[in-house]
Amino acid sequence: MSSSVTNRPTSLYGGQAGRRITVRDVAAAKERGERWPMVTAYDAMTARVFDEAGIPVLLVGDSAAMVVYGYDSTLPVSVDDLMPLTAAVVRGSSRAMVVADLPFGSYQSSPQQALETAARFMKEAGAHAVKLEGGRRVLPQVEALVSAGIPVMAHLGLTPQSVNALGGYRVQGRGQSGDELMADAKDLEYAGAFSVVLECVPADLAERVTASLSIPTIGIGAGPGTDAQVLVWQDLMGLTASPAKFVKKYFDLAHEMDRAVRSFADEVSTGAFPTAEHSYR
Repeated sequence: MSSSVTNRPTSLYGGQAGRRITVRDVAAAKERGERWPMVTAYDAMTARVFDEAGIPVLLVGDSAAMVVYGYDSTLPVSVDDLMPLTAAVVRGSSRAMVVADLPFGSYQSSPQQALETAARFMKEAGAHAVKLEGGRRVLPQVEALVSAGIPVMAHLGLTPQSVNALGGYRVQGRGQSGDELMADAKDLEYAGAFSVVLECVPADLAERVTASLSIPTIGIGAGPGTDAQVLVWQDLMGLTASPAKFVKKYFDLAHEMDRAVRSFADEVSTGAFPTAEHSYR
């Protein structure tokens, strides 16, 4: 049996591949009906934890603008801001596919601009795929990237880079706009996208889009009917003060960090730390 067959992961989540997850693995998961998780990562240490937990896809999201750099939206973050974060996540992982978000203003003007930006993420940071937002208006960009051999993850619904045009962070795809989203999803698949994120859309619409596509859908606030689910890791770990409705808090890391740092500070102030155990002779 060839190594290409023996190295094929038995499952996308938690499987053993001995190599990086690829777009072919993601497509195969769709074919066998496997649901899988994706989380964001922005540094090597958390990337290693998530990678060892079996998370198959790590997204270096432009959400770093808020959770890393402290902005109030994704708009200010730049390519130069995300480049070192992407490189760190690649270095910190060994199995997961690392997807780099193309930030606002780095791909919208032309396919050539999109190609230049994506090429930087692939060559300089080592990303394995890129993500961009939008439907039919970015089809030329998607086609250009795919033609150049760059895997593209698309993003529909609530596209945070267009929050001002959308009138705020609101559910998208209700009524007639749902038909438009469906058409966009099919056009993106035809253009060569290997997956599509559906953010903040009605659950029934997300389920219908998922059933109509041969590429996987990745939901965030899109109900249980998508092929995969993604969350910002700080949200699911309880670091976000006021998370969105679609976020489930799996751990209260903020409380545990507060407890730990207060214990450290108390021991320093009383002289209880460091002891001989934590000192050199």
